[in-house]
Amino acid sequence: MNAFGGRENSTYKCTFNEDFKKVLLPVSYGIVFCVGLILNILALYIFLFRIKPWNASTTYMFNLAISDMMYVISLPLLVYYYSQGDNWPFGVALCKIVKFLFYTNMYCSISFLLCISIHRFLGICYPMKSLGWLKVRNARIISVVVWVIVSACQSPILYFVTTSSNGDSTTCHDTSSKDLFDNFVVYSTVDLALLFCVPFITIIICYCLMARTLMKPSAATAQTSASKKKSIKMIIIVLAVFIICFLPFHINRTLYYYFRKMELDCNILNAINLAYKVTRPLASANSCLDPILYFLAGQTVRRSIIPRNGLSKMKNKFTSYVLENNWSGSATGVSNSEARQSPAVISKV
Repeated sequence: MNAFGGRENSTYKCTFNEDFKKVLLPVSYGIVFCVGLILNILALYIFLFRIKPWNASTTYMFNLAISDMMYVISLPLLVYYYSQGDNWPFGVALCKIVKFLFYTNMYCSISFLLCISIHRFLGICYPMKSLGWLKVRNARIISVVVWVIVSACQSPILYFVTTSSNGDSTTCHDTSSKDLFDNFVVYSTVDLALLFCVPFITIIICYCLMARTLMKPSAATAQTSASKKKSIKMIIIVLAVFIICFLPFHINRTLYYYFRKMELDCNILNAINLAYKVTRPLASANSCLDPILYFLAGQTVRRSIIPRNGLSKMKNKFTSYVLENNWSGSATGVSNSEARQSPAVISKV
């Protein structure tokens, strides 16, 4: 493979050995498809049929699950493509759509994790002042805005991404054609700053302030103390998703683009190309980790994952956990009994 995704030709000096993709990418994307499909179908079922009424956090999580499902259903095409040695028989339109879905899912996931993090930050640090902002209606409006902004920001992908013929096979490029590559790098840099760097920094600031508030000594009950522990666990889990899935991908992708643009030594380009291709499945893995994120903070729900408990018990305990541990309620130290006595307040958050 040459540095622009096609097979070797006389227009570029470097040839990459990408035989590893024939195994790594089909297997990893296949696993993400199977696991992500099951978990997201389960999550959507619970959100739609088992949780009523929704609060603001449920609204954000539902949109997160929709985004993940849209991406997961496109993965069989990529599994076939890479298993056939980069041969794309599905046409240029589907090539553009698959790449569009990949980036839209990733940045929607980041944006909704940002919404969830800000929601928890306000509930923990400003529990009384933020009640007017943490309503379901506001969460629905914000969710629509997220979809519109992210889709608009990713629409240039439909212009840049294309296919090219290489003998008997067709390549679905990850970036763009060579003559548009410099423009694509500029677009990718703006995308990186607005849709990854800004949310990531904001989430870190929110979680640092939340951790400081949660660590303050208080005359809390055992139940409030447990709620604080769950909130701290959720902080760790969300940061882990960013560090495992998103951070390596964005670092390696940025280096890959700029090293290609500078036309560095072939050994350097081959190394960064390898690192970039290896981290791409990690970015896809968020489709599997996001559903787990909804209930991993609770020890009770973790025990429900054990197979002997059965799928029905898993669904029941997951539903109970989300209902009884509304993030705004647990964040402000509201007990379950108080929550049951004030259903109107809970339903607005």
